[in-house]
This record gives sequence, structure tokens and C-alpha cells, in this order.
Amino acid sequence: MLQYITWTANPNLYDGFVTVRWYGLMFAIGFLVAYEIMNRMFKRENTPEHWVHSLFFFVVVATIIGARLGHVLFYDFHHYFVEHPEDIVKVWEGGLASHGGVLGIMVALWLYSRWITKLPVIWSFDRVAVPTGFVAALIRIGNLMNHEIYGCATDLPWGFRFIKNIGAYMQGAAPEFTAPCHPTAIYEALCYLAIFGLCMYMYWKRDCHRRPGLIFGTFMALLFTARFFIEFIKNVQEPWELGMRDAIGLDMGQLLSIPFIVLGVWFMVRALRRPPEPLPTES
Repeated sequence: MLQYITWTANPNLYDGFVTVRWYGLMFAIGFLVAYEIMNRMFKRENTPEHWVHSLFFFVVVATIIGARLGHVLFYDFHHYFVEHPEDIVKVWEGGLASHGGVLGIMVALWLYSRWITKLPVIWSFDRVAVPTGFVAALIRIGNLMNHEIYGCATDLPWGFRFIKNIGAYMQGAAPEFTAPCHPTAIYEALCYLAIFGLCMYMYWKRDCHRRPGLIFGTFMALLFTARFFIEFIKNVQEPWELGMRDAIGLDMGQLLSIPFIVLGVWFMVRALRRPPEPLPTES
């Protein structure tokens, strides 16, 4: 019987004149699919054509800036960046935090709503939430290809042996494998795909966007609840988090998830307590 999976995937899809990494490709595919979904949503609602183009720009820029600043501020500021502030801009060297990315997108959507749509920001929150689970799932697949974001040791038959020295391995060194570990990037990707499917159903089949905040609240509550529990079997992102786990039983990713879960539940309750807005054909 299968006892474990030895994972030897190369993080580079193509390594020639230009290096193409799986992580970057997954990022790009996710955003392109999200753009197409948003385009169809906006056409369904007869919004101005330029709205979706502007939204794409706002969200892409905010994701990169927010995710980078999230990593810098939440994980590595006092341990590295306070002495090396010039490295903050080196996004290509790695170091992105999803919580920071979400915060960045929320700020960008607030600006987008003020400058472009002139609608309440929750209008944008609900619609952007619909495809975001798909993007998040592909990013986790990119993490899997990078041999990162994996969990603690397991004897389950789907445990993965990852290459610990992936950088040296790509330079020709012999691989050093971990013990069979939980492939938590896959766990998260599957959860995020399920949330994506639910949000698509809520928008396209149940017209839940008639209750402002319901789709966004559902997305936030479910995604960060999944993140919170998967963190229990995931290795910490930074070594200093081990002390945090010993002290309070949680790591930084879990602490950061709690406010997002609470915010999501609040938006859900608020949306369900209010009557649904009429569809254009009902007015």
C-alpha cells in the first residue's frame, strides 16, 4: 500500500532565457480567470465597461503591496526588516502574507468605490469575494510546487516528503527530504475551491448579492476558519512563532485570522437581518 508521496516537483516550469515559476503562473492564471468572472458579473449588472478594467488594476496592485507589507509587518519586521529596510521591496525573493493581501484589497476597494463606482464599498466587497477563493486555491498550488507551506509529520498514506533544501537542489545538490508531512497547501486549496463554488452559487443561482455583505461575510468567515484550523497541523512560517505556540497555543496566522472570522460573521448577521434589495426587474 502507498505509505507516502515523494514530492520532487521543480518550482520552475521553464528555466531558460526567462525563468517561469509555477507560483507566478498560478498567480497569473488565477487573476485572469477572476477577471473573466468579474467581467461577466459586471455585464450581467449592466455596469460601465471601464469599471472592471479599473478593478483589475486596483486589486492586482493591492494584493502584491498588501501581501508584502503583511509579511514584513506581521512576521519579519523586528527580526529582519528593521535592520534591512531596503529589502522590503524585494518581492521576488519571497515573503507574502495572505492576511496582508486581504487587507490591501479591502483598502483598494474602498478607494475604488470612492473614485470609480461611487457605490457603497460593500457592493465591491461582495463581487470581488466571488472569484477570490479560486485565486487563493491556485496560489496554494503554487506553494505546493515551491515545496513550502507544508505541515507536521504524519503517517497517513497521503503524506508528502518535501525537499528541504530546494534552493540547493535546484543548483544541483542532492535532495534532502522531510519526513512524510501533511500537504497542507492541498488541504487549503481544496477548502478554497469549495468556498469559491459556494460563492459562485450564492451570486449566480441565489442572487445573494441582493443582501449586501452576505457573500463577503460568508467568504471571510469560511476561508479564515479553514485557515485557522489547518494551522494546527501546519509548520510555522517563522521560527519565533514556536514560542508563541508554546505560550498561547496559537501561531501568528491563527491570531490574524480571528478578526477576519469575526468580521465575516458580523457581515453575515447584518445582511440576514435586513430585507433583500430588489432586482432591477422588480423595481
